[in-house]
Amino acid sequence: MIKFIDTEDTLPLRSLVLRNGAPLANCHFQGDDSETTFHMGYVANDQDTVCILTCQLEPLEDYQGVGYRLRGMATHPDWQGKRIGSQLLNAAINHLAVDLTADYLWCNARRVAYDFYRHLGFDMISEEFEIPGIGPHKVMYLGLG
Repeated sequence: MIKFIDTEDTLPLRSLVLRNGAPLANCHFQGDDSETTFHMGYVANDQDTVCILTCQLEPLEDYQGVGYRLRGMATHPDWQGKRIGSQLLNAAINHLAVDLTADYLWCNARRVAYDFYRHLGFDMISEEFEIPGIGPHKVMYLGLG
């Protein structure tokens, strides 16, 4: 089941998948608790959050309109390849486009996720760059209008 979740519900997967087991206290993002930020999760068996994402109101330089940044998307390793990430991101895209009337969504995508985002309609809009301690990324963009 896909639902809105709290910041705290995102931290275990952020730690496991995105931060190499870092302490949960080190897995917060600036803006996590902002009124304009939302978190969504795919909850299996009515209890286990197995896929997460965060969307923050954050414009992309040189782009007009209301922009949101996708951050911290992660799927538990036991659940990868089951299309729940696509389902979750599509639910977030629908919420952004219909409920929030956002104009675009963007993210700093990890190299391993380039094809995932391309498959969902995102375009690469930057050269590859390194985020220290995390790895190579490209900025990716999806128009919602």
